[in-house]
Amino acid sequence: MATAVVMPKQGQTVESCIIVEWKKAPGDTVAEGDILCEVETDKAVVEVPSPVAGTLLARFFEVGDDVPVLTTIAAVGQPGESVEGLAPEGATSAAPPPAAAPAPTGPAAAAPVPAKGATPGGAAGISPRARHLAAQRQVDVSALQGSGPQGRIIERDIQAAIAAQPKLSPVARAMVERGGFTAPPQGSGPGGRVMARDLSAEPAVHPEAPKPRTAEVGEMTAIPVKGVRRVIADRMLASLQTTAQLTLNSSADARALMTLRKRFKASNPALGLQGVTINDLVLYAVTRVLPQHPTLNALFQDDTIYQYSEVNLGFAVDTPRGLVVPVVHEANRLSLRTLAEESKRLAATAQAGRSTPDELAGGTFTVTNLGHLGVEHFTPILNPPQVAILGVSTINLKPLEVDGELEFIPHIGLSLTINHQVVDGAPGARFLQALGRGLAELDLLLAI
Repeated sequence: MATAVVMPKQGQTVESCIIVEWKKAPGDTVAEGDILCEVETDKAVVEVPSPVAGTLLARFFEVGDDVPVLTTIAAVGQPGESVEGLAPEGATSAAPPPAAAPAPTGPAAAAPVPAKGATPGGAAGISPRARHLAAQRQVDVSALQGSGPQGRIIERDIQAAIAAQPKLSPVARAMVERGGFTAPPQGSGPGGRVMARDLSAEPAVHPEAPKPRTAEVGEMTAIPVKGVRRVIADRMLASLQTTAQLTLNSSADARALMTLRKRFKASNPALGLQGVTINDLVLYAVTRVLPQHPTLNALFQDDTIYQYSEVNLGFAVDTPRGLVVPVVHEANRLSLRTLAEESKRLAATAQAGRSTPDELAGGTFTVTNLGHLGVEHFTPILNPPQVAILGVSTINLKPLEVDGELEFIPHIGLSLTINHQVVDGAPGARFLQALGRGLAELDLLLAI
């Protein structure tokens, strides 16, 4: 019997992966451990190996499909082996059909025979993804013929129906969706695009309604929110919907930061300190101050608060695939140089899309820095189940009275968001205050 290849589970929070590339085609001979495809989670790109040696008999999903973990995505076995029963619900690529009987001749050959159990457009004859896309794009599925297993309507059938629809300019589409206008199959625009001037007016339901704008606008690009972007969108919304977020803003004297950074940059290369950045210094300060404020180094799950003695420090990284948060485990035990080296390694791995689940899990506190982009203040969003996140802003001159004289002293902006369900404002303010002192006297923190 053929062996199923399943979508691997990547950590506890990953529910699905997107197939980004198939490395093998049906009929290819594979050895055990050969890479069959690459899949993308919301955090990394992962290779899926063949569990056995043999021939790739079938692929059940296409590139771009978002597949739940532990779902069968392919089958490997001996040539001619049946893969019947391995195709999962919602498969978008049909399994190779079994050996067919000789084709009939005569009049019967011309009459198409519907697949047994196929009900195009019905609840049993359309995959969930196809149904969702059809509802989203208002596609009538009643007359569609499916190309999936047993005539099932799958996502590519809906996409083909969308592609066959008249191509409307943005203004024309808006006018049709508002009602009162119908579009012809082809228009007078480039490539047959239907423009606003091509629409036919229907009897107005509300004569007093304002006349639609008909001025043409430039081309636009529609970008579906899916894959990693969809996961990020859902998690950010869930963060705000499920936590009581309160942000406290402060700033800290940055002279020690700037002085140390300058000295490190000019230091002997053998010391390995020339690459230490302002952000590295802030991360180091957080790891030394946070253990004294355990209410913020905590997770809130299932009505229980879990406080940690070790600081597993997450830090936000901007990658081509979206926001990723690698974690430096037991960061409070690392020296400044080791912390800087490890954070840079994790950031580079994340930007390449090669982070492992362990490198992205287990964080107890997160830092996100937008200072290098000139941001002066912002509201960081919690990374549940963590109860606190620190936002770091740019360094600006702040006017202060010193010995009766006005001086302009560089200060770095700090914004702390807490989950007010479990952390009160005063403990958050005390942490900010202590962190500010630590940054102002960073040379003392380095002795810890």
